[in-house]
Amino acid sequence: MKAAITGLNNEALAIEVERYAEAQLPLAIGLFNVLVYRSLPDLTEHLVIAKGQLNEGTPPFLRVHSECFTGEVLGSLRCDCKSQLDLALETIMAEERGLVIYLRNHEGRGIGLGNKIRAYQLQDSAGMDTLEANHALGFPDDLRTFSVAVQILKALQISQVRLNTNNPAKVVALESQGIVVTELIPSLSVPNPHNRKYLQTKFSELGHHLEALFEKSRKIPDSPPREGPCR
Repeated sequence: MKAAITGLNNEALAIEVERYAEAQLPLAIGLFNVLVYRSLPDLTEHLVIAKGQLNEGTPPFLRVHSECFTGEVLGSLRCDCKSQLDLALETIMAEERGLVIYLRNHEGRGIGLGNKIRAYQLQDSAGMDTLEANHALGFPDDLRTFSVAVQILKALQISQVRLNTNNPAKVVALESQGIVVTELIPSLSVPNPHNRKYLQTKFSELGHHLEALFEKSRKIPDSPPREGPCR
């Protein structure tokens, strides 16, 4: 399956995907089915974490999630990535249906792990926000494309989704290539002192749908992430 897809960086990319592996995977919150898709020709492996029948009945819950080593492996408090992933998996368990498409090579909105750490240093030393640091390193706001996610959905014969995102650009990326977003489901967590400026920048500069989050944050003091298997 091959198509010209336009991602967030407005570059048309000819992308193919192939299903490479599938198995059941027990997680702390329950049993999921996982599928590995390889994007061609680079052979990058992306993951689908799914539950239930996805291509029949009402549109399934979907989160298109970008890889975040610092947040999801190390537990960094500088972003909300792990909280978003955990909340998505919790929703899928509760509904007994849905999927997360976990996209690799998206670290730091596509600039890579090393450059992400360099951007953190600029934020700490020069008071830059997340976008200013990217620009200082010679990168645009966002280098990601969602071509692979679109092709995986098409391979799974999913044409309509209930999309879990705060990012309006993800809606555009999917709908511009034929995936109908029937509902937008925000992903909200309580800010902490380390990620408040990051979230505020996404809200004010990138147009992320975080209005309710900041209304909540005015009423609820900063707090650490939730403990337990789903942070």
